[in-house]
Amino acid sequence: MGQAVFDFQPARKIYSVSELSAEIRLLLEDTFPDLWVTGEISNLRPASSGHLYFTLKDAKAQIRAVCFRNAARYLKFQPADGLAVIARGRVGVYEPRGEYQLVVEFLEPAGRGALQLAFEQLKAKLAAEGLFDAARKKPLPALPKTIGVVTSPAGAVIRDILRVLERRFPNMNVRLYPARVQGEGAAREIVEGIEYFNGCAGPGRPDVIVVARGGGSLEDLWPFNEESVARAIAASEIPVVSGVGHETDFTIADFVADLRAPTPSAAAELVVRRKGDLIRELQDRAHHLAQLFRLRLAEARGRLTELRLHRAFETLGARLAERAQAVDDEAARLEASLRERLSRARQAWLSASAGVVRYDAGRWVQLKRAALEQRQHRLQTEFDRWLAERRHRLEGVQAMLGERNPLAILERGYSITRDQEGRIVRDAAQVEPGGEIRVRVARGELHGTVKDRTLGSGRP
Repeated sequence: MGQAVFDFQPARKIYSVSELSAEIRLLLEDTFPDLWVTGEISNLRPASSGHLYFTLKDAKAQIRAVCFRNAARYLKFQPADGLAVIARGRVGVYEPRGEYQLVVEFLEPAGRGALQLAFEQLKAKLAAEGLFDAARKKPLPALPKTIGVVTSPAGAVIRDILRVLERRFPNMNVRLYPARVQGEGAAREIVEGIEYFNGCAGPGRPDVIVVARGGGSLEDLWPFNEESVARAIAASEIPVVSGVGHETDFTIADFVADLRAPTPSAAAELVVRRKGDLIRELQDRAHHLAQLFRLRLAEARGRLTELRLHRAFETLGARLAERAQAVDDEAARLEASLRERLSRARQAWLSASAGVVRYDAGRWVQLKRAALEQRQHRLQTEFDRWLAERRHRLEGVQAMLGERNPLAILERGYSITRDQEGRIVRDAAQVEPGGEIRVRVARGELHGTVKDRTLGSGRP
């Protein structure tokens, strides 16, 4: 018998591409379910869905990474190319491309905190938009009627603010919008407080808003570093004063606000002046205005006295101008009347000549023309005589007015003397030696002091 030969070969396992990718994915996910990776971000590509796609790399290698929207929304800073980070996540496989990638669930800057980096990024962003520019800062009212305060109603901050306001200006109207100033939802309530006061109308609308809280860590003060709070302050039509933390604390709200106060109590001092200081300033200004009014009144009295001397001249000049205008108007009316009468005469002649054909038309026309020319000459002579008479009378009035003009008298060497009260001096006894006088001449005025005087009747 021959010996039987058996050939045993294992059955082949043939994977589809999808099956192999799924096996690799399960292997990687089971091996690296949670790990920390440090590297530098490159090729950052934010998607419209909210996901972040980027590459983590070092000097020798790189790995693709994705941060899905649910994790990206909680990042405290804005990832950027070239930023060194520490990422926590798991290794996964994107089967459609057969690529492994790091699914990032937490991300923080390497070497510095996420909050500090977020603070610097937002500060740079808003500064580039001009929200910190001094030109857009609104001035605070000199004396607000109502002050709006956005802060916690339970903390010591509101008590400190009310105590300072009561001390500086009793009975000041203060409106409080209660808002959380720390923790989740605090930023939203601060924004709502600012928007509420801006939406008020009538007597309840504040003239200035104070946004305040006490000191704390960067995490405690973080609501005042939120972009929503910064933009609400920038959009406020009412001036906003930021009084957050202590003197060494700075927040984004401080840079955007119209005025930054180092503490909440200092904010209360900045929005309203001391009542006593304001009253003293008003009294000083009232005294200054009274002095200025007396000076202006004395100057006005002097000018009024001087104007009275020339009133007659100005009145006559105005009447003379009116008469001259009346003469011109009358001459224009006479000339128009003359033209109208000549036109009517020509029309009558034309009408008559058309109906009288049996007479010698040429002779009749010559007679009418001669009569018309004679009448025109007589009217022109009468008008010229009347116009010359009016002009002669006008020149006479002008000559008489020139002789009676007070300024013409001054041109002949006369002068007008006034004492320091502005009264005209007609008697030397009106001014004592040492008294000040002003002498008005034809061109200009002289100021002097009386050294001596001679009393007399004033007659030659």
